[in-house]
Amino acid sequence: MLVVMRGAGDLASGIAVRLVRAGHRVVMLDVPEPTAVRRTVSFCEAVRLGETLVEDVPGVLAASPEEAARLARAGSESDAGQVAVLVDPEGRSIGELRPDAVVDAILAKRNLGTSRAMAPIVIGVGPGFTAPVDVDAAVETQRGHDLGRVIYEGSPVPNTGVPGDIGGYTVERVLRATATGPFEPVARIGDVVEAGNVVAYVAGEPVVTQISGVLRGLLQEGVPVTPGFKAGDVDPRCAVSNCFTVSDKARAIGGGVLEALGHFAGRLN
Repeated sequence: MLVVMRGAGDLASGIAVRLVRAGHRVVMLDVPEPTAVRRTVSFCEAVRLGETLVEDVPGVLAASPEEAARLARAGSESDAGQVAVLVDPEGRSIGELRPDAVVDAILAKRNLGTSRAMAPIVIGVGPGFTAPVDVDAAVETQRGHDLGRVIYEGSPVPNTGVPGDIGGYTVERVLRATATGPFEPVARIGDVVEAGNVVAYVAGEPVVTQISGVLRGLLQEGVPVTPGFKAGDVDPRCAVSNCFTVSDKARAIGGGVLEALGHFAGRLN
């Protein structure tokens, strides 16, 4: 299938890796200035760098829908696969691409315009979608027993506003900007940090870790932020290798998306 994904952050990218490895062609749509913190496993980095690598899957920035389709097709013909990334936050290219499926993985906690009219198969990831009203299926993103479950009637659990528990920590592991201005990191993704370490500055104000662990995510230099803006993520499990691989959560959600695509594949015959 040709699958267009709205969003190219770390969870969306984990889904894309599973889709590419299963033989699907993938085009990802994102904003001109992505703000994903887990940049080492996010295909949206291709917007900034021109190309990137998530695990062993390349992501390449496309200048047009035509180029995106060509890059995705080339990826399906190679052993490693390849994802095409296109700047198109409104999804205007979807009509031109004419995909078999659209997967909304923006994770905005609400529907930003995705509808069942966009493609033969439309899947929503996380809260904000109702199957079979605005999507054909939705995938649960809340950690726990139902993570990755495909919902064919109804909606995922509403957003709680509390990050998932990792190693006994929730809100403590998230780094947030302390002022308004450009983000100025002084640490790097993969660094081991202690509680109280300064990892960045914003307008001279320090961004300090609340817990010890490995710096799994951090905004790139120069991103404009405001107080409270999510700027990073500390993983208390302290496994540095986890910073450079798709998360368990993303793999589970990707499995749910694959199930839904298979469930509705008969529509394409």
